[in-house]
Amino acid sequence: MFLKRFGIYFKYLYPVRYQFAIGLLAGLIYAASSGFGLPLVIKYLVPLMTADDKPTGWALAAILFSIPGVFFLRAMGNFVNAYFIAYTGMHVLEQLRLMVFERIQALPIAFFHKNKVGDLMSRVLGDTGQLQSAIVKVVDSLIKEPATLIAATCYLVYLSTIEQDISFILIALASVPACVLPIKAVGKIILRKAGKAQKQAGELNHVLNENLSAIREIRAYNLEEREAARFSTACRDLLEKSLKVVKYDKVLTPIIELVTSIAIVFALYLAVKKDIDEGALASILAALYMCYQPVKKLGGVSNTIRNAEASLDRLEHILHTEDSVPDAANPAPFDNIKGNIAFDQVSFRYNDEEGPVLNGVSVDIAAGQAIALVGPSGAGKTTFVNLVPRFYDAVEGNIYIDGINVRDIAKADLRAHMALVSQEALLFSDSIANNIRIGKADATLEEVKQAAKLANAHEFIEALDHGYDTEVGERGSRLSGGQRQRISIARAFLKNAPIIILDEPTSALDAESEHNIQAALEELSKGRTVLIIAHRFSTIQHADSIFVFDNGQVIAKGHHKELYPTNELYRSLYDKQAKTVHETES
Repeated sequence: MFLKRFGIYFKYLYPVRYQFAIGLLAGLIYAASSGFGLPLVIKYLVPLMTADDKPTGWALAAILFSIPGVFFLRAMGNFVNAYFIAYTGMHVLEQLRLMVFERIQALPIAFFHKNKVGDLMSRVLGDTGQLQSAIVKVVDSLIKEPATLIAATCYLVYLSTIEQDISFILIALASVPACVLPIKAVGKIILRKAGKAQKQAGELNHVLNENLSAIREIRAYNLEEREAARFSTACRDLLEKSLKVVKYDKVLTPIIELVTSIAIVFALYLAVKKDIDEGALASILAALYMCYQPVKKLGGVSNTIRNAEASLDRLEHILHTEDSVPDAANPAPFDNIKGNIAFDQVSFRYNDEEGPVLNGVSVDIAAGQAIALVGPSGAGKTTFVNLVPRFYDAVEGNIYIDGINVRDIAKADLRAHMALVSQEALLFSDSIANNIRIGKADATLEEVKQAAKLANAHEFIEALDHGYDTEVGERGSRLSGGQRQRISIARAFLKNAPIIILDEPTSALDAESEHNIQAALEELSKGRTVLIIAHRFSTIQHADSIFVFDNGQVIAKGHHKELYPTNELYRSLYDKQAKTVHETES
């Protein structure tokens, strides 16, 4: 059962197989010295203390020095085992987290609409740790603990041969199954409880992530007490569910110890009846103890496996999620792109329960044209541009770039020929230069500066204390909105892609920032195919054509002078914004 469920992940042990083997070998030395060595020493040590004719000289020295010898082997075996198993575990954990993280990078954007960020963080950081325990610590325990049990049983066989009595072996063999039954029953309960606890850990991470991502809004709307209450509730729920796991996890030890004590009572009774000498009796008790210690620890191993199973279910939700935007099996060559884009009867819906967001859209966009997309919220503009780089795939119809179906192009190649400037310019916690280099990883500093100049960003960057080496802070928090947006545009200049997507790039900026960025966007658009989503009509002044969206369809196309008198929706949108701008200025 264990191998069937976890076996496919043992491949992550391969890079550290030698260290793991050393750890297991040390565990076997620990098992032999504990299960056989200690009882054997006790057997000969106790009579030494009580015998009338005590050994002397080398015989006495050999018996006495056997004690530190056995304990030295036991201690060294335990240390080397613990160290190399920990070493192996850390490397396996690193690989598991990388495996899950890389899988997340390959999943389509639709996956993130259905899964909370905090819960995904919990799976990557927490659940991988449980899986690592199953792969490394459980395998170690499944070898070391049974080896200790076998060594102790071997000693009982040895003693039974000497004493010509198998009663003590029968006691050991009878009591072990009595310990296994509660282990199995409790394990099933822990599997259920652990799954609920790990799900709640993901919910707690979600609440924390959401809070830290909205600090300004929380302060602005005085939501501190509400957020503290939300976090407190999530913590309390996690505490309650975790305590249930702990309760069933810890109940095993008392049960196994109770069974052990009953077995020891039987052993003592037999020893009294059969008049066994003190040394043999003490060694029997030690051997019986060494039989039950592994069983007790294996009970904990069973619980670890159940916890890991619950975590594995959560991880496999990520690992086995089907990519709804798969790469082509034999991708078509995609070089020397001009930038012609064609939609052929394209329809799209986000799920089967909702209606279409795009419905039978057919448009042709010539290379080098700048196309503005306007329409009310929810009309399908963002979905339209998201289909071009295959963030999603059309449910019906096809999209072509230079006559090649986008489904036949490798996603990496397709996106390498596109640049995106979003409404919220997201910067990584790194230097300004490295944030611009996202557009071209191997760009020189001179190329970075040239891109910044084209984006009207060079002057403000040079004015900073550390210039292009300035750290922007988390999500670019040390820069203004306009500065972040100009760095985002500099990325697009550096990438020099033939297709540009501008997703409301100036909607959140003040008039001065918008003017500077507008000039940069006009320069960026020259000679490229540009798709512009805009709520501000000032953004689309240089567009070659305007597509008017409504209810998932392109209901009109043309220039402003053509659309304003002929299309009621366009005229309504334009007049509302013109009125808003006039009221703002006055």
